[in-house]
Amino acid sequence: MAKTALIIRHVPYEGVAAYREPIEAAGYQVDRIDVADPAFPDLDLCRYDLLIMMGGPMGVYEQDSYPWITIQLEKLAQRLEAGRPTLGVCFGAQMIAAALGAEVYAGPAKEVGFHPVTILGTAQDGPLRHLIDVPVLHWHGDTFTLPADVELLASSHVYDHQAFRRGRNILALQFHAEMGLDPRFDDWLGQWPGAVVEAGGDEASLRADHDRLGPGAVAAGQAMIAQWLRELD
Repeated sequence: MAKTALIIRHVPYEGVAAYREPIEAAGYQVDRIDVADPAFPDLDLCRYDLLIMMGGPMGVYEQDSYPWITIQLEKLAQRLEAGRPTLGVCFGAQMIAAALGAEVYAGPAKEVGFHPVTILGTAQDGPLRHLIDVPVLHWHGDTFTLPADVELLASSHVYDHQAFRRGRNILALQFHAEMGLDPRFDDWLGQWPGAVVEAGGDEASLRADHDRLGPGAVAAGQAMIAQWLRELD
């Protein structure tokens, strides 16, 4: 039987993008559910061989406005306790942090644009080695404390906590190495133009960086995910 993977999509314009290719190449049959789907509250997240949670503009702390966050955190905590392979990107990474007992909060600055992350310690020999000196897309303003019993993998000049893992199976990525060739980038610019300016940039420059740096970021991101999947327990 084929291995199963589920993508949780929090908003339509934040999909798995370039990560789909290495996930499918690793033999996973990929399904997707939106948090707005009426079936979402009853979904068993532990049944899938791989869970992927993507980004979104909401904060983990906005559970009063988004009741599905509480539901997802409870189900996610069960999956993480079981050590089931799980990938979180941006908001998805913050959800992993929260489910592991960390605090997620609004940071002091927006981090929007292409720049490298610093790969730390032994992570330079792991899946994130493919990102060394590669500018990748950042687009967030929230951050988190580091959960207990995890390994910090990467930092940036704006935020210390850019990636962490627990064992081989749980990987949280604050940045967007899946983005660089996906047309949904236009939707991001349309949805959050103020974030670009608040981070000290402008749309024209960010578009130019996307055209120039996006393909390399995607290639590195796909290599990272492919290696992570090969090394799962």
